[in-house]
Amino acid sequence: MKALDFLREVQVELAKVVWPTRDQTIRLTFIVIFVAIMVAFFVGGLDYILTTINSYLYR
Repeated sequence: MKALDFLREVQVELAKVVWPTRDQTIRLTFIVIFVAIMVAFFVGGLDYILTTINSYLYR
């Protein structure tokens, strides 16, 4: 019985959720992709700089 009670409570809680519109979902998805690409470039650039410094110091 506990499992059925849990599933009923889940259904009630999901009915309260305010789901984003299609336009909001698309816009936010593009923002997340853009930020992920910017972070990847930043980390890649930082890695390149530190690798160059490291190889210069240990020559």
